[in-house]
Amino acid sequence: MSMWRVPVHNTESYTIVNLTLDDVPEMANIEAKAHTHPWSKAGLADCFGPLYRIIGLKQQSQLLGFAVVQQIFDEATLLDICIDPAHQGLGFGLLLIRQVFDDAKQADAVVVMLEVRQSNIVAKGLYEKVGFIESGRRKNYYATEDGNEDAILMDLSLV
Repeated sequence: MSMWRVPVHNTESYTIVNLTLDDVPEMANIEAKAHTHPWSKAGLADCFGPLYRIIGLKQQSQLLGFAVVQQIFDEATLLDICIDPAHQGLGFGLLLIRQVFDDAKQADAVVVMLEVRQSNIVAKGLYEKVGFIESGRRKNYYATEDGNEDAILMDLSLV
């Protein structure tokens, strides 16, 4: 895995590292603060297996965000990306996505796929910024308090 180091205010550094099951409680805490429909601890823990890569952005020992990727053959799927709300808007999501791309390429993936809630405009904007394009929709996929909303499917070619 390549390491991204980002100096901030010339005094702090951030690193992207592989996470372990020991990180699940902190991941779940960030997930609960950042997402309207957070993953459970059990759901996050289930992703620590041979088909998954879970990376985290850390400042010293504090986890600021993470990404969960599943890869089957040459297709990588970004299942979750989450930045602690106190650290959003600082480019950390972009750093994690770039690392996801690097890791997927090193593992011979040709495409990265994801789905995003139609209402998640901020995430959709980030994905479009890095080159994802809408490839389909799952109509009424997510149940909401107001009814249902679509899941937008997005792909980014790595070749």
